[in-house]
Amino acid sequence: MEEVELEFNKAMRRIYAEAKAELGYNASRFLQMVERDGGLTTARRLLWSADPSDGFTVLWEKSRLDLSVEAHVLLPQFEPLFTDEDRERARERLEQYEWTARRKRREAG
Repeated sequence: MEEVELEFNKAMRRIYAEAKAELGYNASRFLQMVERDGGLTTARRLLWSADPSDGFTVLWEKSRLDLSVEAHVLLPQFEPLFTDEDRERARERLEQYEWTARRKRREAG
């Protein structure tokens, strides 16, 4: 497994840990998928599902889509792992929920 994929796996585990610690959301099914299938396979499965996951919806309700798989797919350091189509799908889903990285940065600053 390449180093960038190992880093992505760690990032997927951090999503779980941060959502639990900061939001009280226990995404146990997500963690099981990451542990069983790896972060990359899990991300692609969630990304290409017809509907957003329950976890995505919870993160949206709590204004924390920065913790979503979709947001992580768009991070520059993970670009080698995903196709242009994957990134476009992630971008479209986030935009559908009126979230952009630029807006999130403005809110934080």
